[in-house]
Amino acid sequence: METRELTVVAGSFVGFQVLFSVASPLLSKAITPGYGRLPATKLTEWNSRLVSTVHALIVGLFCLFILQFDDVVNANPVWGDPNLVKLNVAITCGYLIYDLVLLACNWSTMGDGFFVCHHLAALYAYGYVLTRGVLPYFANFRLISELSTPFVNQRWFFEALKYPRSHRLVVLNGMLMSVVFFLVRIAVMPSYWASVFATFGTSDFERLGLGAQVAWITSCIALDILNTVWMYKIARGCYKVMTGRGGRKSKEGADAESISDKKHFNNHTD
Repeated sequence: METRELTVVAGSFVGFQVLFSVASPLLSKAITPGYGRLPATKLTEWNSRLVSTVHALIVGLFCLFILQFDDVVNANPVWGDPNLVKLNVAITCGYLIYDLVLLACNWSTMGDGFFVCHHLAALYAYGYVLTRGVLPYFANFRLISELSTPFVNQRWFFEALKYPRSHRLVVLNGMLMSVVFFLVRIAVMPSYWASVFATFGTSDFERLGLGAQVAWITSCIALDILNTVWMYKIARGCYKVMTGRGGRKSKEGADAESISDKKHFNNHTD
């Protein structure tokens, strides 16, 4: 890994930590008085999700820019010049390390072994991009899924502030969440897998080696299965709200679903 990428990873880690510890509390207090009334455990998750939203917007929009304008990567998705992609991946790696530290420091309230495994697996896969410069197009393409994260987090913010599920802002966000989630995680599957299959049997694919090939294909299959399950759950919830069957739940039900949100729609399902 080059010095530039290491610097970006370190800068990303420090930047997101400052955003979590300093900027998020100040900004949140200015935006809504409800922030100051939240219990300590929810304050931590609130700040975590705000950081998650910022990260998602940065890498998601950068991803779209690369897909649109990086002709070298688009021309050779396996071995194209990964210069810009490495920057985007390095930002995400710094974020994942920050989040692992956050989980470790708040394990009793936020700890989840599944997401530790997710983060470590993601760091391992992105390590191929940062160290070997392989699969830049596909690594970047996967980051487009982050564009659904702000809507998922906003849903949690409304829940934490005890907005009624029938509130027009909650309904609108839920509909947007469903549409964007579908567009960036489900609708892109045919195009993505067509690009994957097009590499099979080529010399570029053979140069990857078995380790990179297996890590790439198996992780993509697992992520798309999870995305399909999550899309089904989101669509069901959106349907219930739109048909008036998803009114305000009891406190216990709301709390349970809030926990479920953390498990099923975590900040980084990239």
